[in-house]
Amino acid sequence: MKIRKSTDLDKTDILKIHTLAFGEKKGPEIARLVNGLFEDETAWPSLSLVAIENKKVIGHILFTRAIVTGSTLSTQLLGPLAILPDFQNTGIGDRLIKEGLTQLKTLDVALVFVLGHPDYYPRTGFKPAGVLGFQAPYPIPEKHAGAWMVQELFPSTIKDVSGKIQCCDVFNQPEHWRE
Repeated sequence: MKIRKSTDLDKTDILKIHTLAFGEKKGPEIARLVNGLFEDETAWPSLSLVAIENKKVIGHILFTRAIVTGSTLSTQLLGPLAILPDFQNTGIGDRLIKEGLTQLKTLDVALVFVLGHPDYYPRTGFKPAGVLGFQAPYPIPEKHAGAWMVQELFPSTIKDVSGKIQCCDVFNQPEHWRE
């Protein structure tokens, strides 16, 4: 399997992956979200990576610009992440996350946030963000507080900053902040 930055030629495959990975009910909504993020200038700079197997796009991860209120640290928001159903549970998602974080670190991104499954993302280094003083753009219900996570890409970054996260326009809708 190979991981590379996505190109405009990958867009149709990327949208299909998100549609299939998230199922009939949520898939089309997530694909529209991804399409919107690609077009949203407030999401830039962003990083979009694809996983390729036998010349076929089988996975996608997107990181978009975020801001910690009152901080100048470079910050990104991870999501969505999707793998074609036939390739799920094979480690491809972990590899996409790790490669994305590696590339973001070379760009001096200090913090990466995600709203996602609290049993999945910690295995790639994410920790609950709320208890560390980071508020999501919209309130997260207490029962899902552990789904709001952060990872520092440089040691001791978290101890020096906290605040509310501002995200790009497309993500700045309350429906995207329900876990």
